[in-house]
Amino acid sequence: MTTRLFGIRHHGPGSARALAAELHAFAPDVVLIEGPPEADALVALAADPALEPPVALLAYAVDDVARAAFWPFAVFSPEWQAIRYAVEARVPVRFCDLPAAHQLALDGRPGGSADPLARLAAVAGYDDPERWWDDVIEHRREPAFTVIADAMAALRADEPVGDHSDVHGARREAYMRTVLRRTRKDGYERIAVVCGAWHVPALTDPLPPASRDQALLRGLPKRKAACAWVPWTHGRLAASSGYGAGVTSPGWYHHLFTTDEDVTACWLTAVAGVLRAEDLPVSTAHVIEAVRLAETLAALRDRVSAGLAEVTEATLAVLCGGNEVQLDLVTRKLVVGERMGAVPDDAPLTPLAADLAATARRLRLKRDPAPRELDLDLRNPGGLDRSRLLHRLRLLGIPWGRPAASARRSTGTFRETWELAWQPEFEVDLVAAGVHGTTVAGAATARVRAAVTDAPALSDVTAAVERCLLAHLPGALPDALAALDARAADDADVTHLMAAFPALARATRYGDVRGTDTGALSTVAERVLARICAGLPPAAHGVDESEATRLAGLVDGVHDVTGLLGEEATSRWLAALDRLVQRPALPPLLAGRLARLLADADRMPPDQVERRLARALTPGTPSAQAGAYVEGFFAGGALLLVHDDRLLRVVDRWLAEVAPDQFDEVLPLLRRTFGAFADPERRAIGERAAALTGAVPAPRVADGIDEERAERVLPVFAQLLGVAP
Repeated sequence: MTTRLFGIRHHGPGSARALAAELHAFAPDVVLIEGPPEADALVALAADPALEPPVALLAYAVDDVARAAFWPFAVFSPEWQAIRYAVEARVPVRFCDLPAAHQLALDGRPGGSADPLARLAAVAGYDDPERWWDDVIEHRREPAFTVIADAMAALRADEPVGDHSDVHGARREAYMRTVLRRTRKDGYERIAVVCGAWHVPALTDPLPPASRDQALLRGLPKRKAACAWVPWTHGRLAASSGYGAGVTSPGWYHHLFTTDEDVTACWLTAVAGVLRAEDLPVSTAHVIEAVRLAETLAALRDRVSAGLAEVTEATLAVLCGGNEVQLDLVTRKLVVGERMGAVPDDAPLTPLAADLAATARRLRLKRDPAPRELDLDLRNPGGLDRSRLLHRLRLLGIPWGRPAASARRSTGTFRETWELAWQPEFEVDLVAAGVHGTTVAGAATARVRAAVTDAPALSDVTAAVERCLLAHLPGALPDALAALDARAADDADVTHLMAAFPALARATRYGDVRGTDTGALSTVAERVLARICAGLPPAAHGVDESEATRLAGLVDGVHDVTGLLGEEATSRWLAALDRLVQRPALPPLLAGRLARLLADADRMPPDQVERRLARALTPGTPSAQAGAYVEGFFAGGALLLVHDDRLLRVVDRWLAEVAPDQFDEVLPLLRRTFGAFADPERRAIGERAAALTGAVPAPRVADGIDEERAERVLPVFAQLLGVAP
């Protein structure tokens, strides 16, 4: 009976290539691989060409899917090469790590030992463990498993006897030895064990007594776990993603593993392709010179071949012309990359995941990790169905698509723009969402119903109604509307109604855009508006400055969407504002805002607008109150000052009469108001203000200025301002 231990780095192309060669030479009867034993039944799927790495084994607790863990594999992962060998050679595979049932019960994620590479790299004089591994393993073609095993044994020999600081690691190794003993007992003669290099000394004969391992494993907590293959990405294999066993350059490692000849030239040619795709000037001569530089650097550094450091320096110096931004582009798209794997259509999936996969195929939505913009025309059945799917997924907490601003000209409410980017962790979210239903539509419906049954805040119920209409969930709409009607009737705070109303009014327009019957929703919205109109005057009585600012914002929100309910609703709202603006004790900011809204709607004659503004800016009015009125009246629009000389004259006269000691108090209010205007609007206001009384007089200069000394500083000011002296 022969057992061969292959200590590997979990994602190393050199280890993967050497392991594949060694397995073919050894021809084992069985292959043991570090991984969750629950996945033994899934190994056969590796024979399907549609299972394309990078992929991951997803293990999750059946009773608590938030407890989940991934075991990722790339094509350059030694474990994947071991699986492929076993499938092609038709020999059994057994995963030998501590079962996920225990690992998920212990802490909800798989454990791991500290990376020993840092210590080995330090001994060799390297400050970067990744660079050391590249030099020693990845760029050498001959196997190094014996050397690695000896190095790990030397490192572990330094551990204190009886040290139990890594209890989890000790349990994992105890289980690995248990599987190895069981495999030997089953009569296999040639056993290959593929595990992290750190564990090799713990699995080397003679093994400790089985009773000791049984004692370590006795009484471990356990949860029922399930496993499935899921797509993965190179970006999620990168250490920068937070993955504990990640590597810094999965794209580079993929290139090393899949390229047998002219590694440097092929890589730099690919770099040139990335830069050319961005319309950057890169010629064949650039590539030739970059290859020459990378190989020269490798020779000067006594390296077997150019590594990532050399090709990166050559890329920066030659292909990017020293531009770090261009180098970052190469790193993101090539060194790391966003290659995404695939899983066969007939692979075991949860019902919800299967429904999403089928729906995405029907709608031709590819699950791509690279962000891309998707413009949808909701008048088109395909666009409407895609929109509904993305909204339903957002309800389930799976933001495959995020609403975005379109770079194209909008076609009104009939267009939606999304930014799509599929993340591998959404697979876990799909499992979690499966408790709500077996289809995306059914799960989203159940999620909405659950959200509105616990009497949440009115704004939350309104948001749920809006999302329900966007996602086209007619089964949940009656419950959501009933909850909305009841919650609106119970809420005595008119500001809550005002905060909830915009989403409610917006939702009514979906009847035209999405073919949804919103008659019941319009009835609820009209009742809410009636309550707002009745409750607004008491709510505005006696409020302080901060509350007046908040109330003015709520008024704007209601005003912007009231027109969606029709002319009758608009008339009722403007009548309420007209009654409110007549009240004498309104805060200045709110009074100015109401006057502006009524003026824009032609509900307040121009002469009355002028009288109100003049009264608010009389010399007897404190400057702070006058400034607040100006802010409320002119916020959000400068056209009145541009086109109405009477109003401009009133404001100009008031500014001229503000006392010097009060001007500093008024200035922040004016800056906040006028700073929001566009540059052409501010320029037009200044020109019209200057024309009110002719040319702007030259500023008065105080007596006693030493003109000779003043002239000395003019060149300095000219340099600071960037103008000619």
